[in-house]
Amino acid sequence: MRYSIAPHILEMYSGYVRGVVVVCDADNSGPENAEIVALLRQAETSVRERADLTQVAQHPRIAAWREAYRKFGAKPSDFHSSIEAMVRRVRKSHPMPYINHLVALGNATSLKHLLPVGGHDVGVAQQNLWLRPATGDETFIAFGSDIVEHPKPGEVVYVDGDQVLCRRWTWRQARHTLLTPDSTHVAINVDGLPPVTPQKVTAVCEELAELVRRFVGGKIACRYLQAENTSIEV
Repeated sequence: MRYSIAPHILEMYSGYVRGVVVVCDADNSGPENAEIVALLRQAETSVRERADLTQVAQHPRIAAWREAYRKFGAKPSDFHSSIEAMVRRVRKSHPMPYINHLVALGNATSLKHLLPVGGHDVGVAQQNLWLRPATGDETFIAFGSDIVEHPKPGEVVYVDGDQVLCRRWTWRQARHTLLTPDSTHVAINVDGLPPVTPQKVTAVCEELAELVRRFVGGKIACRYLQAENTSIEV
């Protein structure tokens, strides 16, 4: 399956890199793992104790997403990027739930590095994957909802054909490709906007890949969507 990024996004958001940790033959089943729980709680504690997060919206890694949202027409105070939403939740002393191994590992990595990290079960995807501007004709059904939505034209969306897997780039995931204990073929996105460097995205992807290898196994590869490489195989 091909996974591509529209050149328009790379032109509009110079320096953007989407790292993708591709996992095949994963075993995401089983009860909570105490070591993964510890990693997640440690990351949450770090977020609560960081002095540079007293003004969440002003942190450079969060402010970059706020500016990106403004550029495609989303009001950032109404639509928080996934990392901003998680940080705000954790700083209010609301721990992240342990949904399954892969979700917990992604959340721990996201909080530790203050980067959006989101996993999808690409084994259920039916068409090639794209990160691209929406036309407005695509359909989206959010997790926990039965309501069919349509993105606004120009909104950055992650899609399986014309089925939206994530609205507003890193905002809300559809139910279609949620990670479950039965997920075995997975693509975990790690998003970096400047001031985050491509080297940082690479380091985070490699760290996450090692955690996935340790706790869920499978065949794992790190690939990158960026200006020099706009299409990968997943």
